[in-house]
Amino acid sequence: MSVKFEDRPLEKVREETIDQLVMNYGHGELSEEAFERRLDQAMDATEHSQLAELVEDLELKPDTSYDSMKEQKFSPHYGEGRVQPTEKVISILSSNERCGVWTVPREITIYSLLGSVELDFTDAVFQHPDVTIKIIGGLSSLEVFVPEEITISTNVFSVLGSTENKAPSMGNLKQAPHIRIEGFQLLGSVEVKVKRTIKEKFVAFANSLKGTFQSR
Repeated sequence: MSVKFEDRPLEKVREETIDQLVMNYGHGELSEEAFERRLDQAMDATEHSQLAELVEDLELKPDTSYDSMKEQKFSPHYGEGRVQPTEKVISILSSNERCGVWTVPREITIYSLLGSVELDFTDAVFQHPDVTIKIIGGLSSLEVFVPEEITISTNVFSVLGSTENKAPSMGNLKQAPHIRIEGFQLLGSVEVKVKRTIKEKFVAFANSLKGTFQSR
């Protein structure tokens, strides 16, 4: 006996609703304007009935091919090859940046004095499920960009400084890595944020599906 629709977890129903919207937009059954409007409404919905109304006129439902493409698009990038156990970043009166496709070591230690460090994990390749970032800094800044599908925690002791975590992690994907930031900052700042929101990723994914289906 199946669970009543209204008794199912709201987040699970929301995910299924968004998948159906993406599927129908990808096949040209929804206009771009309608898709983005319904996507916003799905993300803001607080009741099961609101989600049901968004897809009641849509016939197409996600299939195994869709699930495979979604997993490839949204799952964190894990790679093989030479394992990177640790890495040191030293920034004194200078700036350091890691972005694009790069291999994430198990531990990153940052020494920063009157400098700035930016770590962008948006397209990074992970080799470890748990990553630790240790910072020892003074009069410096650390900016960390993360995708929403990973989880992140901070434990930084700041003196006359600030630590902000603006990244609301989804944390519901299989094998999602966890990043832990810890250490000490004097007159410095640590900021964690998302570079590309989950809505932007869904829109980009839907547009890629549309291009794939139209080329067949």
